[in-house]
Amino acid sequence: MRRLPEIAGRIVGARAFDYFIIAVILAGATMIGLGTSPDAEERYGAWLMLGNQIVVVVFILEAALKMTARAPRPLRYFRDWWNVFDFTIILLSLLPVTGSFAIAARVGRLLRVLHLISSVRGLRLIVTALLRSVPSVGYIIILMSILIYVYSVTGYYLFNEADPENWGSLGLASLSMLQLMTLDDWGNLMHRVVAEIPFAWLYFVSFVIIATFVVLNLFIAIIINNLNNVREEAGKPSRSGDGKGDASG
Repeated sequence: MRRLPEIAGRIVGARAFDYFIIAVILAGATMIGLGTSPDAEERYGAWLMLGNQIVVVVFILEAALKMTARAPRPLRYFRDWWNVFDFTIILLSLLPVTGSFAIAARVGRLLRVLHLISSVRGLRLIVTALLRSVPSVGYIIILMSILIYVYSVTGYYLFNEADPENWGSLGLASLSMLQLMTLDDWGNLMHRVVAEIPFAWLYFVSFVIIATFVVLNLFIAIIINNLNNVREEAGKPSRSGDGKGDASG
């Protein structure tokens, strides 16, 4: 029995096991897609139901192996929020597909596809980097909101008579600023007022440069910086020296 955690750790730490789980996830996703077809549901409904049950069983066995690998303290499995995420998906998948839990059960089946994120190391790193970027990105959003507000008010006073359709109110002006920020046909938006206000191109070009080429690049810089930090941390050896726990993560 003492060797059981070691064996479980080797299994879940093996590359072949990762590929197997990924294949099961993709097969489950395919079955979910087929379940949306009335013809496929009518012809293969029983097989699809059996396949979904097998997928859930595989996920349960995966979680059990990961917990076993952490013996004699299996609850350390829940210290990793990715494991908590996977375990939540398992619980949702166990809900009955009929009755009051039908919608939650269908959502649980669909969320099984997201298990692919926790199973592929590269995807985990990207999602972790995005989550770490949220606080810094929040400040950039505040900066963008201030910038859009200032330009919207300015645009309203400058262009409400020349182009009331896009600048006739603060709300319309704000929507126009969002259009400019995404570069969605912004040239046409500019030319509609430049014909009457020649210097208006300075307004549009300055906002595009500030919003698109400066502020939006800050988003990219923050995310890339956090992604590099996450990669460096993932490459560092564990300080705890618990090789089995690392292998089974």
